[in-house]
Amino acid sequence: MTEITTHQASRRRLLIALAITCSFMVIQIIGAYFSNSLAVLADAGHLFVHNSSLFIALVASSFAIHLAKTYNDGYQRAELIGGLINGLLYITISIIILYEGSQRYFYHDNGHHLAINSFMMSMIAAIGFLFHGAAAWVLYKGRKASVNVYAVFLHSFFDLLSTISTFIAGVLIYFTHWEVIDILSSMLIALFVLFTGSKVITTCIKGLLLSNKKLPNVDDIEHSLCAIEHVNNVHNITVERQGKQIVVGAHVVLNKHCTREKHDEACRLKVEKTLKQQFNVLQSVLQIESQEHHSH
Repeated sequence: MTEITTHQASRRRLLIALAITCSFMVIQIIGAYFSNSLAVLADAGHLFVHNSSLFIALVASSFAIHLAKTYNDGYQRAELIGGLINGLLYITISIIILYEGSQRYFYHDNGHHLAINSFMMSMIAAIGFLFHGAAAWVLYKGRKASVNVYAVFLHSFFDLLSTISTFIAGVLIYFTHWEVIDILSSMLIALFVLFTGSKVITTCIKGLLLSNKKLPNVDDIEHSLCAIEHVNNVHNITVERQGKQIVVGAHVVLNKHCTREKHDEACRLKVEKTLKQQFNVLQSVLQIESQEHHSH
């Protein structure tokens, strides 16, 4: 049940990160209105989508726990689908930011003045650095255990970088009065979002294509292993895909005399050979037990 424990930990991390980013989103929406900054407004809209993607990742992680209890390899599909939706949200928000940035640029290019409160813009960015830093740290520790946590970590890390960019833009606008810096900063943010979203989508599509390849049937594996000499029964069979490899886990109960004669290692080799020849399984996690021990 290692997979279930891992997904429960991932869900807790996602919940903490969601609480942190939702709190800052409220601050940012208010600040975007009063500062009249496109970069802050873009971050606010981006953060709204980010929180939506966090919610999707959380649902996918919760769904994954249920699937891990009932269907082999099902939890991986659930997480990959959640990650794919996150990637599509990244692409959507980047297009919106680029569109709004181009509109404001043409507005500015036609001689219209943009009244930007650069001090408030920088203050919001500084506060955002603390919030996003906390969320990224929570997700960093669990990024290797879940594709969804990894995707959201990338997003949070990007948010952290964007607050630095927004802070610098605010300082530059304060000293130079070049309001166009705000527009360029927001469009730079959008391009990075576009790149990140494309990367996540590519990763998830590759994973989904691999997961569509049929896994060996648990009943077939049990029947084949039970037919091996000295094997009394097989239980707790799991089948999962790790990268391109299929990994089978099982508890193999041997006849009493087999373990007494120190024949258990030879039986293990027979089980591994059967898995390789009949199911093309090159990796396995086997627990060998005696019939006497299992009866207790």
